[in-house]
Amino acid sequence: MTFQRNEARHRRGYRAGPALVLAGILGACSGNTPPDIAYGKGMSCLDDSAHCISQRKAALRNIVTRSDRHWVRDPASVQSYASGVRLFAFKTKKKELTCNELQIGRKEAEGAARVLRGPEGRSLSPAQISRGVILGEEVSRELAREHKRRCRRG
Repeated sequence: MTFQRNEARHRRGYRAGPALVLAGILGACSGNTPPDIAYGKGMSCLDDSAHCISQRKAALRNIVTRSDRHWVRDPASVQSYASGVRLFAFKTKKKELTCNELQIGRKEAEGAARVLRGPEGRSLSPAQISRGVILGEEVSRELAREHKRRCRRG
């Protein structure tokens, strides 16, 4: 789909479903078992090749299966937003995050659109930007709901 058609759909209020966004970010095909890789490596692999898809899947699996959540406070790059791994990790782990971590994640998800559309995102394709923005908006809403449900103000 061309950038112009994407923009027209966005102006009309079209929203891709979460499954469509995730399939586009992590990749729809799952054949081979990806190698066990470090957390950061899958964040910067952005194309839709089988190699990059397996790296993103392995990075996400590495994040969500770890007992520590050091990644919550790690600085995020434009590539980490475009790959969707960090944002989807926040979405997946929301019930386990502390109230403070939920706030950190929500602020990060809210800022994803600004980073992706800013100067750092110039090397990204319009589709990568669009998918990252949509996922950021969705994750921000979900984390806000979870925070409101479990955390007291004050």
